[in-house]
Amino acid sequence: MNLLLRPLQANDIAEVAAAFAALGWGGKDAAQFERYLAEQENETRVTRFAFVNGVFAGYLNVVWQSAYPPFAAANIPEITDFNVLPPFRRQGIGTALMEEAERIIATRSQVAGIGVGMDEGYGNAQRLYVRRGYVPDGRGLMTHERPVVYGDSVVVDDGLALYFTKRL
Repeated sequence: MNLLLRPLQANDIAEVAAAFAALGWGGKDAAQFERYLAEQENETRVTRFAFVNGVFAGYLNVVWQSAYPPFAAANIPEITDFNVLPPFRRQGIGTALMEEAERIIATRSQVAGIGVGMDEGYGNAQRLYVRRGYVPDGRGLMTHERPVVYGDSVVVDDGLALYFTKRL
């Protein structure tokens, strides 16, 4: 396998949006990746794409200012929107992307943060983060970056998450 990790480039956007459209994953359209490119250019975000034998396989982002209030208050950079396409999973691509993200974060911070969804679709990610040494931040379950408190009813969607940190 020939794995290449590199920054997002403008000519990637159509291919990547098409790959997600083919999977039926909503919200991963060209406009999202154009925003990522603009934020990468103004250095508020770092996006890394993975290609296997020249074919798009996945990506992740590092945001220097997290939307999650506890990370923002502590200046903890966050790994966000981490995706490896299903045909490329369990081949070390996610691990390579995480290593790259941690290397990037270590240039500015001793701690990396990450959030993970709570439904079974996030099972591989949940296991990967724990194996890599990430531990829950101790603030409990969140819904769209707000605490879930005892007795709350919540919708299980991509905003229901548990946040983790790792000392680098």
